[in-house]
Amino acid sequence: MSRIGKLPIPVPAGVEVKIDGSTVSVKGPKGELTETFNNNMAISMNDDNQVIVERPNDERQNRALHGLTRSLINNMVIGVSEGYSKTLELVGVGYRASLKGDKLEMTLGYSHPVDVQAIEGIKFECPDATTIIISGVDKQLVGQTAAEIRSLRAPEPYKGKGIRYQGEHIRRKEGKAAK
Repeated sequence: MSRIGKLPIPVPAGVEVKIDGSTVSVKGPKGELTETFNNNMAISMNDDNQVIVERPNDERQNRALHGLTRSLINNMVIGVSEGYSKTLELVGVGYRASLKGDKLEMTLGYSHPVDVQAIEGIKFECPDATTIIISGVDKQLVGQTAAEIRSLRAPEPYKGKGIRYQGEHIRRKEGKAAK
């Protein structure tokens, strides 16, 4: 039995879960998410206001889908009740970010500013010129947006300049050895 898959998903107050076959809709104070899962997984609600995910047998694919389905539903419930956020730091002389409406404008050492348009479900915040906070209800979308922004100027190993996740450690390299 999957150690993750067998755990029930508690549904907090203010969150509504609708199960229609293999489609799960979760609605909460922060927003609404809908996802369709594999038909083999039996998704149901119990009397204690918990979501239960069960698999039909111990085939390899069903074992793999069991924990995945439970984790995805749990992420949906947490997303609509609390939300997700990622913090990026800009490190480097002249590297800065600012908000222009819902657009993120960054100066990253190129000859031009780099603009990133906020897609639906994503919100940008810039508490200061070198910090970007990406938030939303969909964990996958928040992580993907943060990764795409980071890839605009990934941290380099010699000086450590670039865009990095908050708390990320960049392994530094030594420069050329002088004779």
